[in-house]
Amino acid sequence: MFPLLKRASLLFVFFLPTVLYAGDYTYQQTTQITGGSLLKMMKTVGVFSSQARHMGDPVTSTIYLKGNQLADVSPTQIQIIDLDKETITQVDVEKKTWSVMTFDQMKQAIENARERMQQEQAKQQSQQTAQSPDAQNVQMSFDVKVRKTGATKDVSGLNSSEAILTMAMTATNTQKQQSGNLAITNDMWMVPSVPGYEQVREFYKKFALKMGDATVGFGRDMSRMLAQQPGANQAMGDMVKEMQKLDGVPVMQVMRMGTTANGQPLPAASEAPLPAEAPGPSKGEIAKAGMSSMISSKLGGFGGFGKKKKDTPPPDENAAQAGAQPTTAILMEMQTTTSNFSSGPVDPSHFEVPAGYQQVTAPMLEHQQEMSGK
Repeated sequence: MFPLLKRASLLFVFFLPTVLYAGDYTYQQTTQITGGSLLKMMKTVGVFSSQARHMGDPVTSTIYLKGNQLADVSPTQIQIIDLDKETITQVDVEKKTWSVMTFDQMKQAIENARERMQQEQAKQQSQQTAQSPDAQNVQMSFDVKVRKTGATKDVSGLNSSEAILTMAMTATNTQKQQSGNLAITNDMWMVPSVPGYEQVREFYKKFALKMGDATVGFGRDMSRMLAQQPGANQAMGDMVKEMQKLDGVPVMQVMRMGTTANGQPLPAASEAPLPAEAPGPSKGEIAKAGMSSMISSKLGGFGGFGKKKKDTPPPDENAAQAGAQPTTAILMEMQTTTSNFSSGPVDPSHFEVPAGYQQVTAPMLEHQQEMSGK
C-alpha cells in the first residue's frame, strides 16, 4: 500500500516548474501509519496476526535514480521503473519472487479496472434509485483549499514552512437538507528547493507522459462527475488555483483521511494532534468480549460498520469534552518523512533483480486474467 500512496503524494508537486538535470540521485522516505480507526482495529486483530500487529511500524525505503531508471527499495519490496524499456519490475523480497509488466500492459489493466468500476457504479446507482427514491435528490460537491500557516520547523536538518491542503467530497440530500462528506487533509512541511531533486520530478513527469491517459483516467472520471453538478466549472477552477499555491519540496507530510460533518475539513495534525493510544487488548480480553463486537467498537461506527456504544469516547475529543456529538472521525493518519538527499554515484546493481529469485506473473496481470475468466 505504501508505494501507491507515495506515488499519489508526488502528484501534488507534478505541476511545479522543473529544469532538466541529468545524473544520479538518492533519498530516503520513512512512512508510518500513526493513528486512526483503521490502526486501532488492526491492533485489535494484531494479537492474532503478526502482519496486522506490525501495521503501525515505520517503513523506510531508499529511492535510487540513475538516468531513466528509478528503484524504490524497502526491506520487503523493490519496485524498478525503466523508462527506456517501458517496464515496471516488482520484487517480493520475502517470497524471493519477481514479476515484470510493460507500460502498455499496465495501461490496459488500469483501463479494464476503470471499466469494471464504472459498470459496478452504474449497477449500484440503479439499485439505490430503485430502493431509495431519495438517491435522486443527492448532489455531490468538491472543495480544495491550501492554507499557508506561517509556521516553520526543522525537518531532517532543513528549515521548512507549513502548508495545509484540505480536500472534501460532500454529498447533500437537497430534499432532507442532510449532508455528509469524506475528507483528506495533508499537513505538509515544505522547503523551497533541494539540490538535485529536480530530476526526480522530471523522471515522474516523463513516466506520466509515457503512461498517457492511464495516469489521468481517474481524474477524468472525477471531472465528468463534477460536470454533472451545478457550479462544477467554478469548482475545477478553484482547485487549480489552490494547488498552484504549493511551491517547493514536501520533506514531511502528515495525511489524514476520514469523515466530517457539515462540510468541515479534517483538522490538520499540527493543529489537533491525536490523543495517545491506549494499550491494545489481550487475547483473553478479546475472547471474553467477542472479536466482532470489539472490532465494531474500535471502528466507532465508521461508514456504517457496527453500532457505536454509548460509552465509547468519540474521535472528536473537543466535542466529547463539551458533551456534543462528534463532528469528525479519522479513519487513518499517515506520516511520510523524506531525508538523506544525495547526488552521489548510484550503483547499477540497485536496478537488477537479486540472483536466485523466481519469476512469476505480475499480480495486476494475474488479477486481470482471473476477472476475464469470470
